[in-house]
Amino acid sequence: MGFDELRNTVRGRVLESGDADFEQAARPWSIAVTQPVAAVVEAAEVEDVAAAVRFAGDQGRSVVTQPTGHGASGGVENAILLRTGALDRLEIDPVARVARVGAGVRWGRVQAAAAEYGLTGLAGSNPVVGVAGYTLGGGKSWFGRKYGWASNAVRAFEIVDAQGRPARVTADSDPDLFWALSGGGGDFAVVTGLEFELFPAPGLYGGRVMWTADRLPQVWDAFRELTSQAPEELSVWFSRFQFPQAPEMVGLDLAYLGDPERGRALVSVLDAIGGAVADKRTVMSVADLGDITTEPTDPSLAMTRGELLAELTPAAEKIILDTTLAPITSIQVRHLGGALARPAAGARGALSESYLVSTLGIGLPQLREAVQAKLTGLTAELGDHITGKKPFTFLAPGESAADAFDAATLDRLRAIKRDRDPRTVIRSNYPVLG
Repeated sequence: MGFDELRNTVRGRVLESGDADFEQAARPWSIAVTQPVAAVVEAAEVEDVAAAVRFAGDQGRSVVTQPTGHGASGGVENAILLRTGALDRLEIDPVARVARVGAGVRWGRVQAAAAEYGLTGLAGSNPVVGVAGYTLGGGKSWFGRKYGWASNAVRAFEIVDAQGRPARVTADSDPDLFWALSGGGGDFAVVTGLEFELFPAPGLYGGRVMWTADRLPQVWDAFRELTSQAPEELSVWFSRFQFPQAPEMVGLDLAYLGDPERGRALVSVLDAIGGAVADKRTVMSVADLGDITTEPTDPSLAMTRGELLAELTPAAEKIILDTTLAPITSIQVRHLGGALARPAAGARGALSESYLVSTLGIGLPQLREAVQAKLTGLTAELGDHITGKKPFTFLAPGESAADAFDAATLDRLRAIKRDRDPRTVIRSNYPVLG
């Protein structure tokens, strides 16, 4: 079945296999993931989204929405890939402390615009991650310990439903759908825009400090000390790094939302370690959050895995600190807790675990099997120290929505999916019925 009818209906481009730009348009953010879709629709307006959903429903296909391509999981054969990057409206209401964004807006733009008014969104570590997909999966922010999940801050979703009908969804207008979209992933409707709360940003102190691996015990002890007594305004992440052709390094990333002098004092324990190879702690703007970890802003061959630890037991610590990194690139431990652990109204809910272990490898063809084996092996080695669940946005190919939600939440999400999309026209990167 061809796509001429769709081409004649939408304003944006429709590409299929054989078209000059198809391979590039279909490529996910992690180019280690294969994405054999039937066509790509680059929506120019909301009506293009609606037309694509109706067309897919008529043809018995699924629509997979990826504004930026982050979070792709594969398993999309014969689907229509919907790109919503052109839906890039951005409005900041500084009086109401609200942002209104289209589905194509990335966090870096929001942060830059909000910073002009002394405000911040609940952004993560990478400025090119899209607001929509991140928030639909819950969204774990640098400021989540203070203000909770990004999905908790949403006031309204602009959507196209599985029948191709645009709508505005709030907690009052459609409680079930609003609940599902608030951290349950993108399996229930195509989100074309969001309205969410912004928060005061009276100051920010943050940055990365790095040492050679011989300082690993001292750096870990500092991480343990900081996270054992950190106020909710402070987030600290520990990392071991092994870049190709370079010595192993260890580092701490930190962000303190509040008076910079207070932040500087809170992390002064790091000064006693000495010998830092790089120390980028400084007073920052929330517009520059991406400068803390300097994550790649171009597509890559990244292969990742995330696991949750209830606590840092001596046995878990030994695994994290003693394992040989090669052939992977890094092991990171993020401190959670605070508002992330408190009850929330949406599907994301509270997260009781205190730490997230995130591992990263580069999936070069000659290394891919070894990297995957290391990621899987490290998870097996952690064994009972991990809880078996993980945030939705930390799911990796081969995992499922069942790895992100407890049984009761998953049952409710599945019931809403069956009710709102019985033909499974809309497909999340990690479907709740998968």
